Amino acid sequence: MKVYQGMKTIHKTLSTLTLLTLSAIALAQAPIVRQPPPPDQQQAQPSDQQQTQPYQAPPPPPPADAQQQQQQGPPPPPVAPQQLDQLVQRIALYPDPLLAQVLTASTFPEQVPEAAGWAHEHATLTGDPLAQAIQSDNLPWDPSVLALLPFPSVLDMMAHDPQWTSSLGNAVLSQRSDVMDAVQRQRRAAHDYGYLSSNPYDTVVDNGGYLEIQPVNPAYYYVPVYSPAVVLYAPRPGFVIATGIRFGPAITIGPAFGVFGWYGAGFGWGGHTILIDHRPWGRTYYNRGVYVHPYAHPYVRPVGPRVEVHEHGGERRH
Repeated sequence: MKVYQGMKTIHKTLSTLTLLTLSAIALAQAPIVRQPPPPDQQQAQPSDQQQTQPYQAPPPPPPADAQQQQQQGPPPPPVAPQQLDQLVQRIALYPDPLLAQVLTASTFPEQVPEAAGWAHEHATLTGDPLAQAIQSDNLPWDPSVLALLPFPSVLDMMAHDPQWTSSLGNAVLSQRSDVMDAVQRQRRAAHDYGYLSSNPYDTVVDNGGYLEIQPVNPAYYYVPVYSPAVVLYAPRPGFVIATGIRFGPAITIGPAFGVFGWYGAGFGWGGHTILIDHRPWGRTYYNRGVYVHPYAHPYVRPVGPRVEVHEHGGERRH
């Protein structure tokens, strides 16, 4: 009997030890679940919470265009179509290459008055001698302004109305497509009333709904002289339509002027593109301080100050 009771006691002890061992193993393998701290301690552990947050990089800097907008301010308010029509009326009937040069030069209005003065002083020079004088004088202006030096009447018009020139330049920088559409509206009106048509100086072509004006001979340009109040409205009874547009003297634009953008100057009307030297003109309101046009045949301005080393007007300038 004693032996039996002893064996029973040993069996109970072993069972108890087995249960304790299994419980310990189960606890060791169970995941540890952290309980949130009591409400009165949640405010006291901000550093621990920050350490458990994943690292967040600072926001990237704004794009270059946005930085330029912040530095240069917003563009001028948009100009309504009717106002744009009035703005381009006086130049809308210029041949395409000359019009393209006027639009791009208007984006440098501060350079126009001095350029107009130089052109007036050198009005006796034409052709290659004029091109040589432009380069030898080491003039500091943008090539789009230099391109108009053979056209003193055009520069005079721009210089004597600086507000118009500045407004046109801002519109070209901010609303290029709208400006080109306004030109087409004025051309269409003059064409429909019979004033704008091919003549001995220019060829007028309707190209897919866009009226293009090209010089008959690309080496000779004739600046049209007209009154917008006449050619853009229905003719009065008895008015001779052929007298609505007159033309100035021939202006020679030879190969020497190619470096000022005259190679391939014009428009891609359907894409609202201004082309200077076969390249799209990409100057806008925001990049106007740094934009350099990628001329295919760039004008290389000599290093040094502006000078005058040639003869004109019967005297030699130094």
